[in-house]
Amino acid sequence: MIAVVDDVQSLSNAPGMTTPPRRMPLPAWLREGLRAGLLMRPRVAREQPTPVQVALLLLILWAVELGLARLEIAGPAQFDLRGWLAPWWSTAALLLLAWWGLSGARAGQAQPASLAAWLALWMAAVMPANVVSQLLGIAHAHGALPMLGNSATAAWAVYLCLWAWTVAAVLLLFRHFGVPRARIAVLGLGMVGLFALTAWQFPDRPWRADIAHAPAEQRAALQLSQSVFEAQQALWQRTVSGLAAERAGVVDVYGLVFAPFADEDVFLREGNMVAKVLAERFDAHGRVIHLANHPETTETHAWATPANLERAIEALATRMDREHDVLVVYLTSHGAKDFRLAAAHGPLQVDPVSPGELRRALDRAGIRNLVVAVSACYSGGWVGPLASDTTLVMTAADADHTSFGCGRLSELTFFGRALFDEQLRKTHSFEQAFAQAVPLIRQREVEAGKDDGFSNPQISVGDRIRPVLRELEQRLAPAKP
Repeated sequence: MIAVVDDVQSLSNAPGMTTPPRRMPLPAWLREGLRAGLLMRPRVAREQPTPVQVALLLLILWAVELGLARLEIAGPAQFDLRGWLAPWWSTAALLLLAWWGLSGARAGQAQPASLAAWLALWMAAVMPANVVSQLLGIAHAHGALPMLGNSATAAWAVYLCLWAWTVAAVLLLFRHFGVPRARIAVLGLGMVGLFALTAWQFPDRPWRADIAHAPAEQRAALQLSQSVFEAQQALWQRTVSGLAAERAGVVDVYGLVFAPFADEDVFLREGNMVAKVLAERFDAHGRVIHLANHPETTETHAWATPANLERAIEALATRMDREHDVLVVYLTSHGAKDFRLAAAHGPLQVDPVSPGELRRALDRAGIRNLVVAVSACYSGGWVGPLASDTTLVMTAADADHTSFGCGRLSELTFFGRALFDEQLRKTHSFEQAFAQAVPLIRQREVEAGKDDGFSNPQISVGDRIRPVLRELEQRLAPAKP
């Protein structure tokens, strides 16, 4: 860098220059560069920086960038030298563009002419936009700006505004150096191209999450061993043998909660909440099987795998009155456009679950009265395969939209929170709870900035399940708090 500064200072000796270069202290270069970054004219004419000043400005830029970038990672982090160096190719390309632009600059007594002066001012000029960008990243990483993570439109709008700010500051700096308008236009296009290519091909950051020392939610911490498999087998036997038998003459509720995605705690929390609501509000104590994938529940919950889902349905069918009791099935995970539920419990391989697989398992078990709720994106695709005269189906979204509220910072999904944690604590009617939950979900999605349209939760109620659920409501009504 010092050698480059020594070489490019020869530009200041261009024909027509009679005044020797003047020097400014380092704080003045920093101040005037920041003025340029705030879209104000830097008060620099024939002044030239020393190689030491350029080097110090570079160190200041690096220190600010690296320090703030570290705060963008919530939790343990590791420095990634490659991630830090990778985007700097664009800086080298920008210096070539600057050299080309300045070579055609008009000489004048009120204008600097050196690439060294431009570089010194540029390093400070890019700081304001960079700092704002990194502060927004820090706020989002710590949960202060959920809108940026939940709305792609909002995130891109902010990103493009910061782009525009940086480009405008640098182009105004070129204008201060007397670069002709035609070259400024070319320089602007070149900068936009460099930014776009960097964002597309080199999104690396100088810090990355330290997976080895991250909290359990940020890593796959399941440790597979023979003892783990044996513990799971014993746990399964206890779970099945502990199921309460059906009661003659009573419409009992049995429950099956399925949370197969281990990488985010929200699904475990939601599964626990739903299991608790079923036990407390629907008199299902001892009649709920909760299958969950999570590194902390190996000894308390059987794994949420397709095979265990089918086995759980069979086990519940042997305990309940298949003609008169009600089975409530709640599935919570990420959903895909092919309607399959995402599953993860690394290093254990777990396949996703499709609506057809659940339908076939329920048909084989011969359970007549069903309430099925699916909290996942695109979960409306489950309605068709599961709907029947004796089934009530509720989904967090239609077949074309995402749902909301799943993520590392979420306590519960919007659907699970509104339907089970709020409305079903007030009523025993699934239809009434759904009707009251939908406007709450809509309002919260608007407030959170959901940008791909209303999730549009779906419900399908079979004619022959209605009287069964009405009888259940009447039985439970006296226990209403």
